[in-house]
Amino acid sequence: MPKFDSNGLVTAVAVEHGTGALLMLAHMNAEAVAKTLETGFAYFYSRSRGRLWMKGESSGHVLKIVEIRVDCDQDALELRVEAAGPACHTMAPSCFYRRITAEGALERIGD
Repeated sequence: MPKFDSNGLVTAVAVEHGTGALLMLAHMNAEAVAKTLETGFAYFYSRSRGRLWMKGESSGHVLKIVEIRVDCDQDALELRVEAAGPACHTMAPSCFYRRITAEGALERIGD
């Protein structure tokens, strides 16, 4: 099992298994990890809502788990997934759809 922080959370990044594209970052607690392993779909812990949630529970844009990797310190997870639709709630394919320019402004990058 990963090493959870003092809040009982571990950082998790979802990566498209076929392309290696970074899709999203979220947090998981022990229950989310267990539910993900049990169902084969990504579950996370919402810090703002204070509850467990399944990615795509309302949109249908679920993340099917291919494998879960743990980093060398065991304090971060990489979820290798097959995404059923856009990963971001904004409907962008990835939550990382903007970059910071040299002037400090946000700039949208290709979908």
